[in-house]
Amino acid sequence: MHRQSILVVDDNRDNRKLARFLLERDGFEVSTVEDAEQALQAIETHPPALILMDIRLPGMSGLDLTRQLRRDVVIPDAPIVAFSAAAFNQDVELASSAGCDGYITKPIDTRTFAGLVRGYLDHHHTS
Repeated sequence: MHRQSILVVDDNRDNRKLARFLLERDGFEVSTVEDAEQALQAIETHPPALILMDIRLPGMSGLDLTRQLRRDVVIPDAPIVAFSAAAFNQDVELASSAGCDGYITKPIDTRTFAGLVRGYLDHHHTS
């Protein structure tokens, strides 16, 4: 069976490492990048099934990158899930209006993280 690929876009090395560990342990194929430019290159060469998008990235923000991806229809079917320490209603609304399909807050809850990600994929494939 083909393993679903996840792209983690986060400028924090520890967050990338932990996300990769938890998702690979749950059977996903995981790529990690630290900024929007690297994300665009990764998406072009290997379009992921889902993108975990840190909102606050150096240079282009995760929300701006999400808007660009949605506008350019680079990955029309892949869910983009905002991934941020800021969990205020305003942040969730901004992420949604930028084109994000969901929101996962940091710090990562190691017990529920992979299940949340899988839930977004499962929901996306049945909707």
